[in-house]
Amino acid sequence: MPAQRSIVICGGAFAGLALAVALRQGLGPDIPVIVADPALSQRPSRDPRATAIVAACRRLFETLGVWGQVAPTAQPITDMVVTDSKLEDATRPVFLTFAGNVEPGEPFAHMVENRYLIDALAARAEAEGVELRATAVSASESRPDGVSVTLADGTEIDASLLVAADGARSKLRERAGIATHGWDYDQSGIVVTVGHEREHHGRAEEHFLPAGPFAILPLTGNRSSLVWTETRKDAARITALSEQEFHAELEQRFGLHLGEIKALDRPRAFPLGYFVARSFIAERLALIGDAAHVIHPIAGQGLNMGLKDVAALAEVVVDAARLGMDLGQADVLERYQRWRRFDTMAMGVATNSLNFLFSNESTLLRTVRDIGLGLVDRAPPLKEMFIRQAAGLSGEVPRLLKGEAL
Repeated sequence: MPAQRSIVICGGAFAGLALAVALRQGLGPDIPVIVADPALSQRPSRDPRATAIVAACRRLFETLGVWGQVAPTAQPITDMVVTDSKLEDATRPVFLTFAGNVEPGEPFAHMVENRYLIDALAARAEAEGVELRATAVSASESRPDGVSVTLADGTEIDASLLVAADGARSKLRERAGIATHGWDYDQSGIVVTVGHEREHHGRAEEHFLPAGPFAILPLTGNRSSLVWTETRKDAARITALSEQEFHAELEQRFGLHLGEIKALDRPRAFPLGYFVARSFIAERLALIGDAAHVIHPIAGQGLNMGLKDVAALAEVVVDAARLGMDLGQADVLERYQRWRRFDTMAMGVATNSLNFLFSNESTLLRTVRDIGLGLVDRAPPLKEMFIRQAAGLSGEVPRLLKGEAL
């Protein structure tokens, strides 16, 4: 049996921290797990965004011992409505509704504010004995029996495996020479938290407008998180408006069904695109999360796809350790790639197709998609299939996403 060295994870956001906790719990205390990211010095987190955590990923967090700390601030999504209209339309007819449970008492998703989840993951990682280093990975050199990792503070680590969880502009992916393929959408997602007079009762809304989807996602209290897609040019214009002018643009899209509304923070715009790494692995290296793939937020699956990477890679590595295998060897990593890359490509194609189908002014396409939405709404088995897909519970599901410990 080979001597097992450390595992180094570059990136201390959701994917990196969740993987560290999963590996530590699955491998035990004998194999050091190190997370390196300068952002780890910024605690508590000040990330103002919120994220939809689907049922499978909630099970992962519950199994890792994190969900208990997050649950009091998480808002269950009890149902969802989908509309298709133009901005000037007086009414927005509902074409599709989803009930919120995948199992009795288990909503298909929760809205979680990022800062609470990041802090809970970091606290759990420390409690499990993960070494958190507030510094970057500055260099790495792989060889047949391991990988030498150098941190920016000068620390040198002899590791079995290096994991790139360092985001869409991954330096580790670039250093490994892994190309990406994809495209820019010429769209931006405007993110803002909105307070409103009336209760949302856990209902999420997705209004398909010609510029792109306008999603209203419920938060605790009388608040909602918006993900508002516009062309790149219009998003820059809208986020630069005065508070009063922005309110007028917001009210035109949000409506008054929840009473008076008010933006609770400054809107920010994030460019949208699609890319997938041509390989999720290299010698002694695995890519997870945004380092491996970025998709359109139209289906709310971006972060959840990264957590599926976490669950699959953790299972592959822990299984390899139990068989006495070298954790970073090629066939171990190849199993991870086979598991995740096809699913990622399929989801990328689906979200790209949805964006093309809904983000346009075509009357013909609007008629076709509205008929399609209506048919789905009237077919309970088809709707149930979509709910399970959205909840992350279809296909070959890793054990952590089923709520099973490694």
